Amino acid sequence: MYKNLPHEKYPDLFPKTLLNNRDELYLQNGSRVIISTANGEDSISGNTFQIIHLSEMAKYPADVQEEIIATCIPALAKNESSAIIIESTAYGYNTYQEMFMKAHRDKESVWRSHFYSWLSKAYEKQFRHTFDESEAWFKANNNGRRMTYDDLEHDEKILRDKYGATYRQLMFRRYYIQTNSLEKFNREFPTTPDIAFAESNKSVFDTAKIIERLQYVIPPLETKEVYDILPDVLKPYINKNLFIYHLPKPKVRHYAGVDVASGAGGTNDYTAINILDADGQQVASWYSNDIPVYKMAEIANSLLRFYNYAFTAVERNNVGLPFIEKLFKDHGFQNLMKEKIFDQRGKRKMQRGFTTTRITKPIIIEDLKQAFELGYINIECVRTLEEMKIYQEDNKGKMGNKKGNNYHDDMVMSMALCVQAMKQAKYYVDI
Repeated sequence: MYKNLPHEKYPDLFPKTLLNNRDELYLQNGSRVIISTANGEDSISGNTFQIIHLSEMAKYPADVQEEIIATCIPALAKNESSAIIIESTAYGYNTYQEMFMKAHRDKESVWRSHFYSWLSKAYEKQFRHTFDESEAWFKANNNGRRMTYDDLEHDEKILRDKYGATYRQLMFRRYYIQTNSLEKFNREFPTTPDIAFAESNKSVFDTAKIIERLQYVIPPLETKEVYDILPDVLKPYINKNLFIYHLPKPKVRHYAGVDVASGAGGTNDYTAINILDADGQQVASWYSNDIPVYKMAEIANSLLRFYNYAFTAVERNNVGLPFIEKLFKDHGFQNLMKEKIFDQRGKRKMQRGFTTTRITKPIIIEDLKQAFELGYINIECVRTLEEMKIYQEDNKGKMGNKKGNNYHDDMVMSMALCVQAMKQAKYYVDI
């Protein structure tokens, strides 16, 4: 490529090459361009770069992506014009997806996201021949006429009405799907980032509904809006671990689900709390994985009391039982869901909490699926929705999130427990 530049016309503009091969371009002025592969030899460490360009990062091996980013950051020159540029086709859930979506949704991210929809005019110019071919194909199958609104299918009407797609673009889309598949079209020509990263629909939940909901979630209330009215124990966590979407209304019942983790940090499970009001509107969420059980019980006690003593379903499994004991005995929290069991003598008794088993888990997940997809609950927590997108059932019938680091299902379980609390609709205290 360097050889094709107009060296003869501008002899003083281009430095002479000292080295020029498939791996490196080294110029007389000291500039270097190094090319390497994701799985190849480390050519980043020990060097300083003005620009680092990672191409098609989403297709790098999953175990390499995070390590490459960690290596690139210290290798970047420390000046105002240095940059790390990452461009890629979306390709499922991985480190690249996490980085992009955080930048897309979080204004405080150190990365900036740039997304280019297939509806931009640049695509029509780039694929002009295929657009012409698509229109000719449609006319050949419709007595020589162009597409009209009456020809549109349901998803095409959404693209037309909501995103402003032209009939020419919709003919191209239909033609591409006929010759390939909808999944491949969404990956190569996405309308939104959520569609771009959606995998083949293995999710237990309706991915299309999740993606649509993500377009309308409200941001949590700003810290200054809630700080003064929160209990002191909650103040350090607002908009870090605790996210409040609506404040409690007097005398209104609320329902909560709690999935408790040990608080060991790292890539371990999270303690997750979701809270709904009596109408099914989400009002708050919590997630953390570095707070020990005894402290988490204190925090949960304050949060649940703040929401009118919310009727709460806590998963009993593992550290859930000591959490329940501390919440009930140490903090006097009474409004806990109970389940009926048989003891060894065949007598029925009540115990606090909800035990998740191979039998009960599919039931509560199905209840959550129905409540969400039929609109009985309105989820605002982006993390919960993101976990729902990758919540799957394997060939053996086991449910859980996609395997890999940082793929958790704690918020899903918390919301499922919340729905169970809402179904029981009990209250053991007066408000």
